[in-house]
Amino acid sequence: MSGAGTGADAGGYPPIAEHGLIGDLRTAALVGTDGRIDWFCAPRFDSPSIFGALLDAEKGGSWGIEPTCEVTAHHQFYFPDTTILVTRLLTEEGMVEVQDLMPVLRARDPEHRQRLVRRVSCVRGSMRLRTRIAPRPDYGRAEVRAERHGDAVGFHSPGLTVRLRATVPLETDGADAVAEFDLVQGETAVFVLTCGEDACSGEGTAPLAAEEAAGLFDATVAFWRSWISRSAYTGRWREMVHRSALTLKLLTHEPSGAIVAAPTLGLPEVEGGERNWDYRYVWIRDAAFSLYALLRLGFTDEADAFIGWLTRCLSNVHADGSGPLRSMYTIDGEPVHEESVLHHLHGYAGSSPVRLGNQASGQRQLDVYGEVVDSIYLFNKHSAGISHQTWSDLRRVLEWLLEHWDQPDESIWETRAGRQDHTYSRLMCWVAVERMIRMARQRGLPGDIARWSAVRDEMYTQIMERAWNPDIESFVQTVAGPGETPRAVLDAALLVMPMVKFVSPTDPMFATTLAAVEKELVADSLVFRYQPSMAPDGLDGAEGTFSICSFWWVEALTRGGRVEEARVALEKMFTYSNHVGLYAEQIAVTGRQLGNFPQAFTHLALISAAVNLDRMLP
Repeated sequence: MSGAGTGADAGGYPPIAEHGLIGDLRTAALVGTDGRIDWFCAPRFDSPSIFGALLDAEKGGSWGIEPTCEVTAHHQFYFPDTTILVTRLLTEEGMVEVQDLMPVLRARDPEHRQRLVRRVSCVRGSMRLRTRIAPRPDYGRAEVRAERHGDAVGFHSPGLTVRLRATVPLETDGADAVAEFDLVQGETAVFVLTCGEDACSGEGTAPLAAEEAAGLFDATVAFWRSWISRSAYTGRWREMVHRSALTLKLLTHEPSGAIVAAPTLGLPEVEGGERNWDYRYVWIRDAAFSLYALLRLGFTDEADAFIGWLTRCLSNVHADGSGPLRSMYTIDGEPVHEESVLHHLHGYAGSSPVRLGNQASGQRQLDVYGEVVDSIYLFNKHSAGISHQTWSDLRRVLEWLLEHWDQPDESIWETRAGRQDHTYSRLMCWVAVERMIRMARQRGLPGDIARWSAVRDEMYTQIMERAWNPDIESFVQTVAGPGETPRAVLDAALLVMPMVKFVSPTDPMFATTLAAVEKELVADSLVFRYQPSMAPDGLDGAEGTFSICSFWWVEALTRGGRVEEARVALEKMFTYSNHVGLYAEQIAVTGRQLGNFPQAFTHLALISAAVNLDRMLP
């Protein structure tokens, strides 16, 4: 797998891509190629950070393990078919290997304990190493007290206690724990950080034996290998597809069934810019697409769990000015907190403000109705089927949509320049009604199909007549008023038109749209969302190319019969992954990864593009 970016930025900020992800289906941590954990929230994805050096190198907190001598090279990879991360540090004196994992012993484990395990082994030669564990809870705002408890060190702050056990002697240094130790070839040191209630239990304070960590390692390997073995994909790009599937699974909150958009907040779309968002929530759109990707690979248990989570959201809806469905929810299916700013944090490489919460939660995004209904349609088609209550909830939501679809909104890209009549939203409203009609007919479910069909056809006609710009021969970002020509602003989201069965991929109108997008938005397989200069989005600065759009481009080429071009574009996109196959939200034209990392949106689009292209190749 390709490595995108090396070295470290000024001020101690490694490139975003220089990280791997570990997790326990409740939260996750980022481990740098230098062996430092610089992002970790506990006990959940949306909890305040304990290690947050990725957003402030001085105040955020981290956990480093490094040789005392100069490191000449470092390498990082995943233990095969697992989410266990292995970092190798090479020096003139020898080589050490750090194995990082958050143990998962069995599915839906009622006795799950949240632990961060680090095994340090000397592979060659001998070496002196040092470690500093510097928790800074509550995004670096909480006071921390480090105390020795026998062989363990406890870190106490208001509302949170974490405890560290190790097979080497630990000392306290202010609010930190430190250790220096020697290893020769074949020797191993182990560290276990325990969170939550278990941190204060007997396990959290008991002496640590290397055999305990070995057992957790073996059980976690067995769990992940058993899970990925259920994949139905056997195509050409198995390694990339399976790594994307494992990443989507890591972004799943198993107790609730929710799927978060990314495990991070505040990572910039442009370094030094203001486009720094909190992505640790459930975007209905992202999660619905993730469900589609997992279903394509045969992971029906995850689909069942997410539909259960979604059904609870549907049953609790109360329509307001933005509609009965929100664009995003917390892991618990509640409204997302209002957006605020963590003023005390420097921001990644000086990118501020660092935003907590997300203002987009209050936006009207009409496209989410199509993505939700389409995901339920696919679940109904490929799984056990939906319940009477779910169908009743869907009909109630649809009634609202039939009356409000023809309204301006912020749509998929969550612009902050005011609501507009977005073509993509009208397209996905069409999908919502069309899929409801299909489900009613396939299952004989009750519904006013005649009325639904009339509104569906009205949506179709509006898009075909008022979202088409004859001057550039393309569908465009917004629909015009009756008798007017829409603005000549392209939108890469419209690449999904044939994917959702709105137009044939060989329809001349879509073929010329594809050509227009290629000319204006595509840069050597990398695709921009739109042209901010022509369609201001209410924010300063530019942004990188959007990786989900790049994979949509591959799929659009595939469906349009341009299979060889699609294959080359897909292979190019693979070169932009980081060293362990992960993608952030965006990629700069320099190849540098930007935005929150890793992002579910990107990995689900990779799966869809690879699976569909595989089917078209001999």
